[in-house]
Amino acid sequence: MSEDTTPYAGLSPELILDAMEAHGFSPTGSLLALNSYENRVYQIELADDTFCVTKFYRPNRWSDAQILEEHAFTAELMEHDLSAVGPAERDGTTLFDHQGFRFSVFPRQGGHPPNIEDPDTLEVLSRSLARLHNVGAVTAFQTRPEISPERLGAQSREFLLAESFIPTELLPAYTTITEQLLERIQPVFDGLPRQNWRRIHGDCHLGNLLWRDNTAHFVDFDDCVNGPPIQDLWMLLWGERHEQEHQLSEIMDAYAPFADFDFSTLVLIEPLRTLRIMHHAAWIGRRWDDPAFPRAFPWYNTDKYWSDHILDLREQLAKLDEPPLTLN
Repeated sequence: MSEDTTPYAGLSPELILDAMEAHGFSPTGSLLALNSYENRVYQIELADDTFCVTKFYRPNRWSDAQILEEHAFTAELMEHDLSAVGPAERDGTTLFDHQGFRFSVFPRQGGHPPNIEDPDTLEVLSRSLARLHNVGAVTAFQTRPEISPERLGAQSREFLLAESFIPTELLPAYTTITEQLLERIQPVFDGLPRQNWRRIHGDCHLGNLLWRDNTAHFVDFDDCVNGPPIQDLWMLLWGERHEQEHQLSEIMDAYAPFADFDFSTLVLIEPLRTLRIMHHAAWIGRRWDDPAFPRAFPWYNTDKYWSDHILDLREQLAKLDEPPLTLN
């Protein structure tokens, strides 16, 4: 295996602690690996009896400029009194390098996933996202990507068709359904103006939201991109169509007084959900040579997984035939 497929083979506890000390931090020697697959993330105790969270970035994924744009965005959000957990600065930078490993150090943020079934919680969260999107609209990312069917869908499809993960007998079904989906999704994106796109969180699922003291704390901006604000909102929806429309109405009641919203982008909800499903399947495959991934996703390389995946995609094709969600 190469360094590209086993990028963290040399990341020992000793190296982690040495890296911290080399850049002005004072670890006690106590560290705990946290649940993260794309990067390696550790909770580390410091000599002043506080804790930090140190993220070692996956090599060859983001450039230094892209990571620093992420950091600048979180700093901008914090300047506007939003709780976005951003990295600590030392010697004028937030991105450090030690023996070829790039890393950043974040304060530990306590909290739990928000209960979005609670109307008051959903209201606060929606207002916070509106304010986040207002900050995101000030300028655009210059080096980070944008949401697109090509990047998330077509490239994912091309990768999986070129590899040997999909069982041979299921290849025709996968080939056909993904072709049909992309043929449907691309015109939806092409038919919408881009002037309301902005910097967004990009991966705003409940695992990247912490709730404490009646405040939403946004963490892990690793996937922040230029895109439509609806990308950060649709992941808050759950249940049947009528339930999602009710939730969407509650979200907009809280969101709209604080930020403009292009309601024509509601048509993107199911295309975005489809692209996320396609991209996630390819993401696991791209990382399969990293030993952490077969351990975390042992079902990935099975006939059942791919049968279920194709079924999910067929269900998405049916949803693309339905009218977009509307407000109650």
